[in-house]
Amino acid sequence: MALFSQIHEIVFHGQGGYDYETIYNMPIWLRKFTFNKIKEWYSKSKNTKNEDSWISGEAKENAAKNKKIKPPTYVTKASKK
Repeated sequence: MALFSQIHEIVFHGQGGYDYETIYNMPIWLRKFTFNKIKEWYSKSKNTKNEDSWISGEAKENAAKNKKIKPPTYVTKASKK
């Protein structure tokens, strides 16, 4: 079961770079190396996503100070049909 889970993880998280047959026939040392590199990359990218949010600048500062963020005027002046 562990072998098939590892193959699935490489194929799925390899984003189309690997197919099942290639990974299955890959030498064990290379498959483990590939699995660990993909796992390492995803764990690093997971940590940086929290730091690099889409909120930046004044909006981020206001949120940190618990201020209410003002919506853009085009949203508040839209017609209400």
